[in-house]
Amino acid sequence: MCAIITADCLPVLFCSADGTEVAAAHAGWRGLCAGVLENTLEQFHSPPHQIHAWLGPAIGPDAFEVGAEVRQAFMAQDPRAEAAFRPAGGKFYADNLAAGALTSADRRHAIHQCRQPLHLTTDGDDFFSFCRDGITWRMATLIWLL
Repeated sequence: MCAIITADCLPVLFCSADGTEVAAAHAGWRGLCAGVLENTLEQFHSPPHQIHAWLGPAIGPDAFEVGAEVRQAFMAQDPRAEAAFRPAGGKFYADNLAAGALTSADRRHAIHQCRQPLHLTTDGDDFFSFCRDGITWRMATLIWLL
């Protein structure tokens, strides 16, 4: 069993199509920028086209506000990341940062993203959000082999 504990960051679960491998990654912006998803995928023995990814509930695109330094860090990794940021006063709203890592040129058709739009900051009755509530609660996201 693998478990990820998150507050507002994105939990990402992986499994091989035949069900023999699973993994979980905590995808905050620092981890995403440092390649946590790509590094997790490299640990699989299954071919990339047989790996499925599930993106769990996380802070929504209208609440994930970051500074220019975060935008620059992602754009230094991949200039196409600019599409994930939109201006918000002197800062930026960020969205789909994980999608870039999962659909890079060498994996574009290999990873299936299964994401229902569940945003911690707007789906308040169902999820905790430190950014929304200012209370430090955590959620566990689990995946396991049968």
